[in-house]
Amino acid sequence: MSQHYRIEHDSMGELKVPVDALYGAQTQRAVQNFPISGLRMPRAFIRALGLTKSAAAEANARLGHLPKATAKAVRAASERVARGEFDAQFPIDVFQTGSGTSSNMNANEVIAHVASTAKLKVHPNDHVNMGQSSNDVIPTAIHVSATLETREVLLPALAHLRKTIDQRARELAKVVKTGRTHLMDAMPVTFGQELSGWSAQLHSAEARITDALRRMQRLPLGGSAVGTGINADPKFGSVVAAELTRMSGSRFVAADNYFEGIAAQDDAVELSGQLKTLACALMKISNDLRWMNSGPLAGLGEIELPALQPGSSIMPGKVNPVIPEAMVMVCAQVIGNDAAITLGGQAGNFQLNVMLPLIAHNLLQSIAILGNAMRALADDAIAGFKVNQAHIQQALDKNPILVTALNPVIGYEKGAATAKLAYKQKRPILDVAVETTGLPRKQLAKLLDPMALTRGGIHGKPGGGAG
Repeated sequence: MSQHYRIEHDSMGELKVPVDALYGAQTQRAVQNFPISGLRMPRAFIRALGLTKSAAAEANARLGHLPKATAKAVRAASERVARGEFDAQFPIDVFQTGSGTSSNMNANEVIAHVASTAKLKVHPNDHVNMGQSSNDVIPTAIHVSATLETREVLLPALAHLRKTIDQRARELAKVVKTGRTHLMDAMPVTFGQELSGWSAQLHSAEARITDALRRMQRLPLGGSAVGTGINADPKFGSVVAAELTRMSGSRFVAADNYFEGIAAQDDAVELSGQLKTLACALMKISNDLRWMNSGPLAGLGEIELPALQPGSSIMPGKVNPVIPEAMVMVCAQVIGNDAAITLGGQAGNFQLNVMLPLIAHNLLQSIAILGNAMRALADDAIAGFKVNQAHIQQALDKNPILVTALNPVIGYEKGAATAKLAYKQKRPILDVAVETTGLPRKQLAKLLDPMALTRGGIHGKPGGGAG
């Protein structure tokens, strides 16, 4: 067995480490201490750690604390970590020390190993971690990774989904259908109006998320162990934030108060809450699609979603709304993640939050799966659904609730009696209204015109929508 291991040491003594590992003793201790879930820290988080270590090395060099040759080596190794070249060298479980110290030391050890040469010895603590503590590095990595993933993955997917919905809304602007409240027949709407509600929900979600990002872009790096900035240059945080801005293309600033940024994760909780709100909107949209697609014979049958795969192992010909179903599950996961993040956010005791890895994992998972699912919903469901116009028109013609438009002319009581008779006889409301109101058929047809009713207003009165 000895040829498969090498001996490393840390402040607690010697330890066997796999011979080909780029990490050292502290990472190995964490691997042994936390055989819990098999879940690893997300790729986006490792990327952010690499970017943060590179920016820190550059800041320490500019401020005269780190030799330029050492800083250059650390930067090169850190950027390779950020690009994902060494992801296999980050084996520590999500459920680890609450500060994420194990993941920080994992990064320090890998970067130091990669940066070291025969002529240059790079130390994981003294060089890679110079001016830093896990207590400000890990919250910074959460902020950086969540900001970048939101801007690069989530918001573009959200914009794509809105664009797809808006396009379909324009195409279907003149297609009238029965509206529903309480899942029961209501006044008519156009498909365009219905889809415009979806689009508006997503627009509001985008605004909320973008606003939350302003606070996620404040970084606590520079606060060091407890927020006082011990062993860090007073300019360190600002220089790192400026360098991260240059490297990533997203604006970052040093936090005004390092104590807040290290002791609390309120900004992450806020962003997660906005992701949960987006999930609620997407669940509503997805369930609308499922209801509209239901049938095709015994359901609403208003639309036909693209057929993507067989729907049953026993019922031939069955096709299911698989993309909206996947989205609903994603939304449920995001809502659950938010509950865990909320609990994590209140887990700050005095000067440190101790559920940082959990917050990082759940927040980044929510961002990733929402982004991926929104693109699938746009491209594989909304862009290609077909409207069953004949079926919609048949239901619309028989909708007794259209009698609502006659209230200003015949009154609520007579309108209710007319609707009940139409329901009972299963006849078109126009035919029944001719018999119950005594109004000319031509006038009633104008008053009950579904397209006119989608424009609102008071019908049957001077200046009304049908008058």
